[in-house]
Amino acid sequence: MKPSSYYDRIVDVMEELVRFTVLLRPHAAHLVDRCSERKQAGRSVNPATDLSAIAIRRSGDPAA
Repeated sequence: MKPSSYYDRIVDVMEELVRFTVLLRPHAAHLVDRCSERKQAGRSVNPATDLSAIAIRRSGDPAA
């Protein structure tokens, strides 16, 4: 790719991606834990600690 403002922007975006990845690395196990994969593996889903319950909770329901 030839030097240009687009090239500079791509470099900036990639630097931000690397920073974001480094910051989130300690939380990787939590971030890639998926409800569907737990169900498929036969692991129980605890609604009290399962964060996917937050996404499907209706706005009028009390917080867990």
